[in-house]
Amino acid sequence: MIVVDTNVIAYLWIPGDYTSLAEKALEKDSQWVAPFLWRSEFRNVLAGFIRRGHISFNKALTIMEQAEEQLRGAEYHVSSSDVLRLVKQSRCSAYDCEFVALAQQMGIKLVTTDSQILGDFPELAVSISNFIKG
Repeated sequence: MIVVDTNVIAYLWIPGDYTSLAEKALEKDSQWVAPFLWRSEFRNVLAGFIRRGHISFNKALTIMEQAEEQLRGAEYHVSSSDVLRLVKQSRCSAYDCEFVALAQQMGIKLVTTDSQILGDFPELAVSISNFIKG
């Protein structure tokens, strides 16, 4: 079981340069978990793709539904105090710290491509490429 951030989820569901890495991460560990926040962040990613004309509205809806189905039952609430404590000790946003807090709470790794998270939380965060290699 691993925590994945929104970027990793997006790489899996929106074809692009990192899709094959996300697919390999899923093959290595198919038990992905995330804080509920991932839904709002992912909607925002899809909004950008819609506005730039890269995907249609209907395609975005389908992608969102499929991603929600994949993570159904694997979404968690995190404590505000835990998130703010992590914000205080890092340079990461509160959004990013939600994923870190969940990894701490569950005692598992956070797989990400975010260099700030990787730098500030090396004991919990692992890059997607290192996760696949490990």
